[in-house]
Parts: sequence; structure tokens; C-alpha cells
Amino acid sequence: MSVLVITEHDNAELTTGALSTLTAAKQLGDDEIHALVVGHGCKQAADAAAKLPGVTKVLLADAPEYDHRIAENVTPLLVDLAKNYSHVFCAASTFGKNVLPRVAALLDVQPVSDIVGVEGPDTFRRPIYAGNAFATVQTSDSIKIVTVRPTAFEDAEQTGGSASVEELSGTGDKGLSSFVDQELTHSDRPELASAKIVISGGRGLGSGENFQLLERVADKLGAAVGASRAAVDAGFVPNDYQVGQTGKVVAPDLYVAVGISGAIQHLAGMKDSKVIAAINKDEEAPIFQVADYGLVADLFEAVPELEKEIDRVK
Repeated sequence: MSVLVITEHDNAELTTGALSTLTAAKQLGDDEIHALVVGHGCKQAADAAAKLPGVTKVLLADAPEYDHRIAENVTPLLVDLAKNYSHVFCAASTFGKNVLPRVAALLDVQPVSDIVGVEGPDTFRRPIYAGNAFATVQTSDSIKIVTVRPTAFEDAEQTGGSASVEELSGTGDKGLSSFVDQELTHSDRPELASAKIVISGGRGLGSGENFQLLERVADKLGAAVGASRAAVDAGFVPNDYQVGQTGKVVAPDLYVAVGISGAIQHLAGMKDSKVIAAINKDEEAPIFQVADYGLVADLFEAVPELEKEIDRVK
């Protein structure tokens, strides 16, 4: 058996999702793991992938048509490559969820999505019912197309490997879609999906301006700021703040939920956090059922007190 790991990157560095996907692939016990780096102007990322322990070869597909990794252009490349492997792994990120189902459909195989455990070469564990249950699934397909939940696996080491880099030819622009523009939220805070501490707010904050309460605390803790779907739908914060089944899945060392009731879809995105602390004035709020520490209090009084206590300790 041989495994192809699709490594996401920013043209220079690999994402944490790529590192945790490699960890999952290693659990198959295969000696032959190849890493694919696809993009345009991404040689530096390929060099970084070559240093990953466990990777025996890096495949570099660097061509103009792969700029921004448009799914319609990347899919033909992956379909051709997948035929040479028993497994194809990618993070269950926006890119992975967009591309791998297309690959699976063209190969006429059933994808196994969002796995949180590797039980064997053909057997995987994945959440169902918004994370309220787990299913162990077995596939008989000759090519296993798998997406990995990044928060379920530790990041692989980034040094110690010495894989060779093989350059691949482009497959050409299919002309089906094109990149127009993107608007990114720039912040000095850690990325939400990989932050060690996350403080999230819900509809209880009442307005976007009140999220400044959380932002001040986050800056003092070196934390990322998240939000419930209700807060995002209300327009308090942008979509990329959303934590939950239809947002980002996080598993930080500490998750602080402020004014969040604890709907099932939100819990699905954060209940794997190592420590959960909740502040809510409703003592019957479902969030307290998963919280390690709960404070029944008015958040507009509790959060400023928390900020003062952080200042005092520092």
C-alpha cells in the first residue's frame, strides 16, 4: 500500500491541517507516504514538506493553472495521481471538502469524510449526528479517499526528514472557473483553528460592539476570538469567527464560552477542547453540561472582572 497526502500551504509554510493529516496517514503503518504540494510559486512549501519525517517523496505540481488551487483545475491532477495509490488523505478543510468529493466521484469510489480515528487500512472512525455519536466505517474500495479532521490528530514534526522532490507537469486550465478576488480578515491574534486558547461569544453579547469585551481579554491571553452561529447570523462578527458544525472545528487547550447557550451545532465544533469554561446567566444553559468550569453570572460583569484579574496576575 502507498499513501498520498495532499499538503495544504500558503506557498511558503505548511498548514497545521497538513501536519495533522500526515499524522493520521502514518497510523496506517505504511512505509511509502508521498506528499503532494500543488499551487503556483510554492517551491518553498515543497522544501518544507521534504523535511517531514515519514514522507518518502514530495510531488510538486507548480503551474499557473494551480494558482489559488481552484478545484476544477486541481481535480484532474488528483484523479490521475490517485490511481497510483491505495489511499489519498487531505484535511477536512474548505479545500479538502471542495476537491476530494469530486475526485471520489470521478474515480467511482465512496469518500470517507472527516475521520477522527484510523482503525485499520480500510476502517475509520468518524463523527455523525453533529458529533453526538461516532461510527466505525469500513470501505472495500480499492482507492480510499479520506478527509481528516485536523483537531483529532497531533501535528507531525516538521524537521528530520529528507525526502526527494519530484516535479510534475501541469494539466492545463480547464476554463470552467477563475479566481476573481478574496477578502481576508487580518489579525495579530492566533488563527482560530489552531489557537491554544479560544474565547467565543454568543448572542448574549447583544451587539458587535460588545465583542470588544472578549477581544481585550483575548489580546491579554494571546487567544483567538470565536463566535456562535447565532452571533454570526445576527451580524455581530464575520463568518470566519464561527465555531460549530457549519463553522470551524476547534480543540484548544482552553475554550471560554461567553453568552453561548450551547446549541448542538456549536458543541459539535468545540466539545473536544481540553478544558471548557462557560459564563452564562442561565443556569439551565446546555453549555454547562459539557463545561469543566461554569460561572452563572451576567457576562457584562464577569468579563470585565476576568480582565482585571488577568491584569493583576500579570
